[in-house]
Amino acid sequence: MPFARNSDLSVYFERGGAGQPLLFISGTGSDLRNKPNQFDSPLAESFELICYDQRGLGQTGNPDGDFTMAQYADDAVALLDHLGLEQVPVMGVSFGGMVAQELLIRHPDRVSVAVLACTSSGGAGGASFPLHEIAHLEPRQRAITQLKTADLQVTDEWIAEYPDKFETRLAMALNNVRSDRDEDGAMKQLLARAAHDTYDRLPQIEHPVLLAGGEFDGIAPVANMQAMAAQMANSELKMFAGGHMFLIQDRAAYPYIIQWLESRLG
Repeated sequence: MPFARNSDLSVYFERGGAGQPLLFISGTGSDLRNKPNQFDSPLAESFELICYDQRGLGQTGNPDGDFTMAQYADDAVALLDHLGLEQVPVMGVSFGGMVAQELLIRHPDRVSVAVLACTSSGGAGGASFPLHEIAHLEPRQRAITQLKTADLQVTDEWIAEYPDKFETRLAMALNNVRSDRDEDGAMKQLLARAAHDTYDRLPQIEHPVLLAGGEFDGIAPVANMQAMAAQMANSELKMFAGGHMFLIQDRAAYPYIIQWLESRLG
């Protein structure tokens, strides 16, 4: 299996797709063993995706001690170093968008352009929903809370009207959490996420940035995306139909993102 190693961490990664390399940084709790994943998305038809399990998750190691957002960004650079890639376009989704912000700020020369999807800056720009505060709930109740927050259209009235659709979504959410997940690593990610704050540093980012979000996202609300856009002079904000999962809810999302990337990469 492919691993990139640095001083304290062995990072599991995969490559797939066709085209120019694109570093894809995934969201909270992501594990490449879960299918379908980003390799099954339209991105893989236009780019060679470089995807990895973040520290504490999946097949990547879980070093001792608390994690920081700076470490997550440095892990991405260590992977690029391992692959011999000097500069790449980056797409970060949700928590991955937070990591991508730190990557853009800490290592600006390693990124050409960036897509930050359904994410937040923290600080004065607003934090994403505090997932660490519901981690103690039993799995079904936690999943219900997350589904209703991820898409504000999923109200109690909607659930009563479409119980089968809701149960299908709920089953998918529950099945996406592996029984062998490292709960310690998962919690350390949530706590690093809670401390995320790039708002005052966002003006340092001069790269072309597409901010893409969902109109009904309660995890990374529209106001958070707007606050980020106001802090980055070379950014574009585009909202899509749907919530935190707008990438699969709005069929226009992936084509727009792909066209945006291709137009700026030449």
